[in-house]
Amino acid sequence: MSRLKIRFDELAKTGRKALIPFITAGDPNPEFTVPMMHAMVEAGADVIELGVPFSDPMADGPVIQRASERALEHHTGLRKVLSLATEFRKTNQTTPVVLMGYLNPIEIMGYENFANAAQRAEIDGVLTVDLPPEEAEECVALLKARDIDQIFLLAPNSPVDRIKKMDAVGSGYLYYVSVKGVTGAGHLDTLDVERKLAEIKKHTRLPVGVGFGVKDADTAKTIASLADGVVVGSAFISKIEANLDDPEQAKAEIIELIRSMRQAMDS
Repeated sequence: MSRLKIRFDELAKTGRKALIPFITAGDPNPEFTVPMMHAMVEAGADVIELGVPFSDPMADGPVIQRASERALEHHTGLRKVLSLATEFRKTNQTTPVVLMGYLNPIEIMGYENFANAAQRAEIDGVLTVDLPPEEAEECVALLKARDIDQIFLLAPNSPVDRIKKMDAVGSGYLYYVSVKGVTGAGHLDTLDVERKLAEIKKHTRLPVGVGFGVKDADTAKTIASLADGVVVGSAFISKIEANLDDPEQAKAEIIELIRSMRQAMDS
């Protein structure tokens, strides 16, 4: 059984929802990433989404685009990200880690080579933004054989047949993109999210996490009342960007924000 299923099952038994922070591996430097991952867990994170830097992150807004640029300046490629995950696993064997990124680096490495490397790094899930379920058969099969979940994105305009397709092919959880646009963009319409989640829940057996647009504790609390998980990225990356000369201050501000979200979600 995957760590993701174990974690979501544990949370469901206690009536709690998953807090899923995202950071870009290697931003602002590779030495920051693993200590930040541990600090996020201590502050209340249930699952970590670890971004794989990419030169053309088309689903990401300016904040995460710049994070990728900073990470790439430190030569943080896919293999380096896997090595950081391996380092994290040396002292944490329970927190699920999901790689979030784009297909190009995986294709360059080769699907089977990637699946083997992800297994060695004890990765729990892979969310490939530009890999649709219709083209994911090979990758899904290779990951599934290694007990790694392939996670798919649902959009506000995803029809019922596509929801069913992603439920059939995917595992771990479904990631619902709550706004039309890129990460960090737009105003989160919680009523619209509530309506869409009610539809999604009719057609999936998987937990549903909501991301894009969650920026503070109040929003996290509202989304937690509707979904199984709350995904937060740009709000944390902004703390890093605002403190490039003082990474420890960035870490402190991220920890504070995670704690406030955790407290609000549990209240």
